[in-house]
Amino acid sequence: MGMKRTIVWFRRDLRIEDNPAIAAAARDGSIFPVFIWCPKEEGEFYPGRVSRWWLKQSLVHLDQSLKSLGAGLVLIKTDSTVKALLECVNAVQATKVVFNHLYGKVEKFSIEQLGLEDELEKSSNALLGRAWCPGWSKSDKALTEFVENHLQYYSKNRLTLGGESTSLLSPYIHFGELSVRKVFQLARTKQILWKNERNIAGEESATLFLRSIGFREYSRYLCFSFPFTVERPLLGNLKCFPWNTDPSIFRAWRQGRTGYPLVDAGMRELWATGWIHNKMRVIVSSFAVKMLLIPWKWGMKYFWDTLLDADLESDILGWQYISGSLPDGHKLERLDDPEVCRVFFYY
Repeated sequence: MGMKRTIVWFRRDLRIEDNPAIAAAARDGSIFPVFIWCPKEEGEFYPGRVSRWWLKQSLVHLDQSLKSLGAGLVLIKTDSTVKALLECVNAVQATKVVFNHLYGKVEKFSIEQLGLEDELEKSSNALLGRAWCPGWSKSDKALTEFVENHLQYYSKNRLTLGGESTSLLSPYIHFGELSVRKVFQLARTKQILWKNERNIAGEESATLFLRSIGFREYSRYLCFSFPFTVERPLLGNLKCFPWNTDPSIFRAWRQGRTGYPLVDAGMRELWATGWIHNKMRVIVSSFAVKMLLIPWKWGMKYFWDTLLDADLESDILGWQYISGSLPDGHKLERLDDPEVCRVFFYY
């Protein structure tokens, strides 16, 4: 009897380390790694340009890592994920399919054939490679750098919009190149160490960082328990709110032409780099919803189209929180002091 073959179905877990699906498959015999790309099923939340660029680089890196272990990544492009997966099972005579998260005929595609990046986007995307290094093994270096050199100053620096004031780990976490469990473990270890050393600033920084990780997990709980939050507010208090649906107002906000320097700088940075500081995300989204009365879903969709670390669950939590659509969110009438600019931004 031949060795059993198990399909490992990758989705948003593009790593080898701390991957339960790979561990489970390896115990049963040989593994057959598969990534299925189905643009049709992405619907209105088809990933934006910079997010697709990251995905492409991450898949290339994962494929190289798997090949070094003797099993390259099989890429499949299809109109039906379920149909493609079943055909793949039959084609390789797999006895089991394992996965961490569920996502014409079975055909092996190259990374280019997936269509994650078209020719018109390559010149713009070339700039991203100068600032970011996608890939699961690169994520470990980024995590170590942050925990060892920046975490203890997180409490002080997290409100500063310039410099290395955040972890910059969100793209790695979103694409599953870095497990949340590993991030939590290292940060928690530092928290305990600094508490024992009576390093109050360090302990506070670790606590605040762990809280931000907790908010991310809370967003998963929210969307799992209330899946309709993608389409409408969790609370019904804003169901009939008279949002401003003037396209020119929305366009001015997107293009950074509102006349408010900090807001405009943030929106232009978002378009140019695919990333903005978390505090800046709060500022520009709050301005859109509370000053311009732009529908929160419009803003959420624009973030999805432009952010490198576009994460649907986190975006839903953030935008509904800002708009006052969550039980524990900001009330819509709560406005930020314009002088806040002086606190977060230094000229």
